[in-house]
This record gives sequence, C-alpha cells and structure tokens, in this order.
Amino acid sequence: MSKTKYSEKAQDKVGKVMHEFKEGKLKSSSGKKVTSRKQAVAIGISEARETGLKVPKKKKE
Repeated sequence: MSKTKYSEKAQDKVGKVMHEFKEGKLKSSSGKKVTSRKQAVAIGISEARETGLKVPKKKKE
C-alpha cells in the first residue's frame, strides 16, 4: 500500500498550522477558534494548495 506524497514545504506548512492549533491561535475563515484536529489539518493542506505546493488532489466521491 502506498502512502500519499506531500512535498517537504507542504509538510512544513501543515506543521506550522498544527503548531498554531496547539497554541489555540488558529482561526477558521469565519473568525472562530478551531477546536478540531481534523479541521486544522484541512486548513493546513488548503493553505499549502493555495500557494502551489505539491499536495495530492482532493478525493472524489
């Protein structure tokens, strides 16, 4: 089974976002504090995707 591949810079971006989350400083687009770990990871991946870093495509249902 192969793992999903993310670039080093994308991993760094997610790491920085997770650090913000752990400090309680991460806010969602609506301005509310993020309390879910999954939501924090999603925000990190989304920000990495916006800056053009190598992130796998979204899953299609």
